[in-house]
Amino acid sequence: MNTTALRRPLAPAALAAALLAAFLVLFSPMSASAHDALVSSSPEADSTVETLPAEIVLTFSADLITGDGATEVQVTDAGGTLVTDGAAVTEGATVTQPLAEGGEAGTYRVVWKVVSSDGHPTSGEFSFTTTAGAPSASPSPEVTATATPETTAAPAPSTTATTAPGAADDNPASAALIWVLAIIGLLVLAAAVTAAVVLSKRRRGAAPTPDSDAPAAR
Repeated sequence: MNTTALRRPLAPAALAAALLAAFLVLFSPMSASAHDALVSSSPEADSTVETLPAEIVLTFSADLITGDGATEVQVTDAGGTLVTDGAAVTEGATVTQPLAEGGEAGTYRVVWKVVSSDGHPTSGEFSFTTTAGAPSASPSPEVTATATPETTAAPAPSTTATTAPGAADDNPASAALIWVLAIIGLLVLAAAVTAAVVLSKRRRGAAPTPDSDAPAAR
């Protein structure tokens, strides 16, 4: 039995297996880095609204994992005072955080932390601005004979620049470089498989048939 002829067809299969393994190695890190991202919010990031809303609503790209401490949302005013009212509620891909009444005009900062559907925690922050505060509940002062001095409205603080949600987790340049390296690796392995198959066929055609008799024996 010609053992060499039996071993030659295994070369393309081995190279094909190596090609598949290389693809899986390059593709796995890219899949693992695709955590759930913040799709939208109400109020929107860097937006301006009239008054502080009753709640903050965050919408993500996939259903989140719930549990004790899995979801946290903190909303603070310009002075750093926490204005949340109770714990955040997670339903599927939506997180709702109730807010306390009586918020003053100014810039509010929202810091969130959730657990993605792949089990990895992710976080981010953004801010929005209100132009008017809630009406005061204090009683009106008694009317006196003296003239009431005019009240000068304090200018609303400017909106601070914040990092867009999810911008720190994504790196398009790194992802593009990985794809380029993966494609180059696949092309090199495919060329090696093709060369091995052609060489194997040529060797088979050039090898003499074992069962053929020599002319002298006839």
